[in-house]
Amino acid sequence: MTSVLETVRHESTARSLLRLSRPQQWHKAVMLFAAPAAAGALESPGVVARAAVAAAGFILLSVAIYAFNDIRDAPDDRRHPRKRSRPVASGALSPLVAGVFGVTAALLGLAVVSGLGWRTFALAAAYLVAQVLYVTGLKHVAVIDLVIVALGFVLRAAAGGTATGLPVSHWFLLVSLFGAMFLVTGKRKAEHHSAGNAVSRPVLAAYPSSWLDQVMTVALLGTALSYGMWAFQYLGHDVYRELLAISFLPFFTGLLRYALLVSTGRGEEPEHEIFRDRVLLVAGLSWAGLLGVGLYCA
Repeated sequence: MTSVLETVRHESTARSLLRLSRPQQWHKAVMLFAAPAAAGALESPGVVARAAVAAAGFILLSVAIYAFNDIRDAPDDRRHPRKRSRPVASGALSPLVAGVFGVTAALLGLAVVSGLGWRTFALAAAYLVAQVLYVTGLKHVAVIDLVIVALGFVLRAAAGGTATGLPVSHWFLLVSLFGAMFLVTGKRKAEHHSAGNAVSRPVLAAYPSSWLDQVMTVALLGTALSYGMWAFQYLGHDVYRELLAISFLPFFTGLLRYALLVSTGRGEEPEHEIFRDRVLLVAGLSWAGLLGVGLYCA
């Protein structure tokens, strides 16, 4: 009987640690494959393997951040109708267990990326430091919270280039920066529509809706112009490469469509909207198709 209880307790702890790790957010590590994809290098098994290792390292670092965040936010999470079920807030995990788990994940993540060169390690360390600062207070500082979240995407994208030894263009980094800022600001705008979320994210009170609209517009234009400068450089090349320039149309359409969704109160979960909105899905698939043919059939 005792062994059965111990087994149930162990399984419950394991499930709680998995929930603490938020596997539904691990898709963000796809940014580590963006640089090799844009370079047309995903056909190389070695490149894919190194990008996969880097992605695994950054996933471990993100798991550490989620653990630290849940420990710090547990008192507030207990008053939130949805977040109170998080492992630390609900009492399924003690802060000590969550803290040890987070530190272990951080050390493992740094150890994994250390084999990919000092530049990748430096980017990973910068990502970890920035996210720890975010969790420990900067997420409550208006504007800074947006910049740090967007910076996380840029650091992932840059690490994908250093890990695989591929050059990363300035336009690629600008697309990553402006695109991330566009999505993050859109998420804040959608949260702004919900009075319930304002309780769990106090910084929202510092953002007038009109200001968020302005930032979204700037970020949209920056994303579109940066992508256009990257894509249109291939005009005049072979017919396949010219498809990259054509890909600007569905890319821009997707940006405009997402901005429209945000203006109607949607967009709080950008990664899910593409599957909920048919126009956004078609634009995304068209863009991915043109990009794939243009990069890998040339």
